[in-house]
Amino acid sequence: MDKLIPFVAEQWILVSALISCLLLLSFHEQRRAGKALTPQQVVNLVNQQGAVVIDLRDKAEFSKGHVIDSVNLPFAKLEKEIADHAEKDKPLVLVCKMGQHSSAAGKKLGSLGYTQVNRLKGGISEWQIMQLPLVKK
Repeated sequence: MDKLIPFVAEQWILVSALISCLLLLSFHEQRRAGKALTPQQVVNLVNQQGAVVIDLRDKAEFSKGHVIDSVNLPFAKLEKEIADHAEKDKPLVLVCKMGQHSSAAGKKLGSLGYTQVNRLKGGISEWQIMQLPLVKK
């Protein structure tokens, strides 16, 4: 600990760069919409609070396998059709292929007034890795 202050004084550029990176990362994470949930947390949320699972993938990918009772609502149709499937104060879980598009969808839903938006961390790929069941229709 007694070497920390001299190190910071000598390497102030590196320390400043590290702090800047941490602040930027924090800012980036705050801009993401919705809390990232593990597959187990999603199961708990659906079972305990009746969360609605919205699958953002296209119809072909959805038919290859999806979470039980999930609603297929592709990203392009999200704003138009979300009101038909979910209430604004009810928990939502957004699911995409790898967990990347659900963040943008969460931002959209947040701007529309949906207050309990969550994302499946890792998307449907993570769901499959955890060997949780998928329905094929």
